[in-house]
Amino acid sequence: MSRPRGTNHLAGQTSPYLLQHVHNPVDWYPWGEEALRRARSEGKPIFLSIGYAACHWCHVMERESFENDGIAKLLNEGFVSIKVDREERPDLDEIYMTSVQMMTGQGGWPLNVFLTPTGEPFYGGTYFPPDDRYGRPGFGRILASVRHAWETRRGEIEGAARSMTERVTEAASSAVAADGATAGLAESAIAGADLAARFDPVWGGFGAAPKFPPHGAIALLLREHARTGEPTPLRMATFTLDKMAMGGMYDQVGGGFARYSVDERWLVPHFEKMLYDQALLVPVYVDAWLETGSELYRGVVLETLGFVRRELTDPGGGFWSSLDADSGGHEGSFYVWTPDEVDAVLGSGDGAAAFASAYGITLEGNFEGKSIANLTDATLPYRAGLAPMREKLLAARATRVRPATDDKVLAAWNGLMITAFARAHQAYGRTEDLGAARASADFVLGSMRRDGRLLAAWRAGHARLPAYLDDYAFVARGLLDLYEASFDRRDLDAAVELARVAIARFSAPDGGWYFTSDDHEALIARTLSRWDGALPAGSGVLAETLYRLALHTGEATFSAAAERTLSALAPLVRRSPSAFASLLAASGYDALRAHEITIVGARDDPGAHALLEAARSVYLPARAIAWEKGDKAAARVCRGGACDAPTASPEGLRRVLASPVRRAG
Repeated sequence: MSRPRGTNHLAGQTSPYLLQHVHNPVDWYPWGEEALRRARSEGKPIFLSIGYAACHWCHVMERESFENDGIAKLLNEGFVSIKVDREERPDLDEIYMTSVQMMTGQGGWPLNVFLTPTGEPFYGGTYFPPDDRYGRPGFGRILASVRHAWETRRGEIEGAARSMTERVTEAASSAVAADGATAGLAESAIAGADLAARFDPVWGGFGAAPKFPPHGAIALLLREHARTGEPTPLRMATFTLDKMAMGGMYDQVGGGFARYSVDERWLVPHFEKMLYDQALLVPVYVDAWLETGSELYRGVVLETLGFVRRELTDPGGGFWSSLDADSGGHEGSFYVWTPDEVDAVLGSGDGAAAFASAYGITLEGNFEGKSIANLTDATLPYRAGLAPMREKLLAARATRVRPATDDKVLAAWNGLMITAFARAHQAYGRTEDLGAARASADFVLGSMRRDGRLLAAWRAGHARLPAYLDDYAFVARGLLDLYEASFDRRDLDAAVELARVAIARFSAPDGGWYFTSDDHEALIARTLSRWDGALPAGSGVLAETLYRLALHTGEATFSAAAERTLSALAPLVRRSPSAFASLLAASGYDALRAHEITIVGARDDPGAHALLEAARSVYLPARAIAWEKGDKAAARVCRGGACDAPTASPEGLRRVLASPVRRAG
């Protein structure tokens, strides 16, 4: 197939990350049969490079090495070079990340792995400088050494690659013998104790820098507080939420969270902004607001959703994937300020000085001579009053050179974001939040589904790639949250359909879940979905969704599949409970005996809506809300097979749901 002059085999791809490399002198291929066939026919090793569009060090390595004619010559002569977007192909990323972690003890992106022509890994690492520096061998020297070794010791290398593949397969897909027990309350309590042992009492969070937003840990702590009434889990959760919201990792001017903080103070972020971080943090801030009433949390939720609507929303309704860390060739330059820049926007006067003082914008700066806006305990009380000034700075910032946008739509991440908007609508009642969730759901179901099966990625009018377990789990849960926000039956029906596909195509014999479907492309391993990472595990989210679907539909098939998941993964959970926050959330629907709340009344009945608002005003670790048509407004609460008498009193309903006895189980 012909391609434009000056391009490689990435021409015609839709991934923004792959297209960033389309003009490299490296003869890149996308992952696929064409590249694999060439490697086999020519007997050349494969150089596999995996990254993503917002990855700072991926950009660095491209500038230093992949745009270097000398290094490109080494790659083109000795290797078949394949470039992969990890966000489109998390299956490949997990397999080969596991191999590099086994080889080197560490991982990250860019992920660079050398494979045999059959795809078996034998050497790899992360960022390689173009020449010897930072204590790392130069990439050119590595390429020459690997090629020489392949040509002189190929049999030895292939044997080592086979051994590595066996180790990767064992790690990625081996089952753990279940013992009949299920993970639940005991493991949640142990996870809470583990988090307490690692808690940073000065800055919040768990462990040392770098600090990633611990959405799963915070959600677990909020559940433990609700279950036990103990104050310590709530204190750890809210202290961490406070510090993140006041730090520089939170965009104080435009809303939304950066990927992580490089320091322990949440001050200096790695500036890329990922859709999934917004999607995962919004629900925990909503839950913490329900529990505490903190206006800081409400503000963070609304500002973060505003950022997503403003900067990560496709005209068709789907949500884009990320914003780059860099703009104009410099990391973070879009987000930092000097006092003079603040004066230029606000006018050099008391207002500008007050803003700069409140947000720590100084002559010395805190990041490469400029300042990342952040708040302290002393300046936090002024936050609300400075909102008009923040809006002016946001408008001025919009004229700067913007970070690049990865405008592909991923089904899984959209599912998470549908949950975030739907949960916010349930808490605050804003129609724009419900509309955003509705638009994304319609986009995914309309543009990213074929013959009842989801597709993983969409961009520029084209959906592609068979969906993974995460896609089915996250979208199904998002649809269920959207159903509980608007009670549109089509959302519940669509969630049921996706759950049935997941059960049919992703079930593992031991009761767990494979990450890929039974008709997915054959790779060197078929991985199981187990513990949480940057994203919650699809296995945990699907188990929660199945429990909830069972409550809404009465289908025992769903609860039985969820129960099998909790049993299959229980031995792993007991080894490291805090790594399974999403699965432990699912266990709450069984062990905590979820609140089943039914609102009865006409859809336009103010009394019924007052009862619905009361039901939504209480933080409950596990709940299902349904609406039944009826002539007289009432609410009914059932739990563990027992139901209270119906009530027409919003205050009475709120008291029942907030009762410690009712919540403890």
